[in-house]
Amino acid sequence: MRDETFARVAELIEPFNKKQATLADDTRFATDLEWDSLTVMDFVAAVEDEFDIIITMNMQAEIETVGQLVDAVDTLRGDEPA
Repeated sequence: MRDETFARVAELIEPFNKKQATLADDTRFATDLEWDSLTVMDFVAAVEDEFDIIITMNMQAEIETVGQLVDAVDTLRGDEPA
């Protein structure tokens, strides 16, 4: 299940991945992808729509890497992270 979530998140990142950074669990949004706050907001909206979840501002502040986001999505969807 986590691999499937990772793949879907990676697809959502693609249009925002201007630097063509390689995506892995430890890829950081701010440093590796160099996203600004507007990009983050647009991306979070895309993730929320795709997975039908709500990511709170507090959760957003704690999510720094792709892996953390994948785990958060699985948790919010009711799937336990592996």
